[in-house]
Amino acid sequence: MVRTQIYLTEHQRDELAAISKAAGKKQSELIREAVDRLINQSSYSRREAVLREAAGIWKDRTDLPDFNSTRAEWDRK
Repeated sequence: MVRTQIYLTEHQRDELAAISKAAGKKQSELIREAVDRLINQSSYSRREAVLREAAGIWKDRTDLPDFNSTRAEWDRK
């Protein structure tokens, strides 16, 4: 792990201390969990954005094979 210092407002510090006490976890553990959630959320949002941009990129292509007939051939085998 890497040691990192952060600045919190008094309100954030007090609320974090209360949550820490109620959850029986160290404040540093709660902060790491919150950072992990933010990273996961951000990663999911980035993946969704890429998928949205890619959706339909081949819709106007005319050089592609007829996928319905290709699929029908697969189903016959």
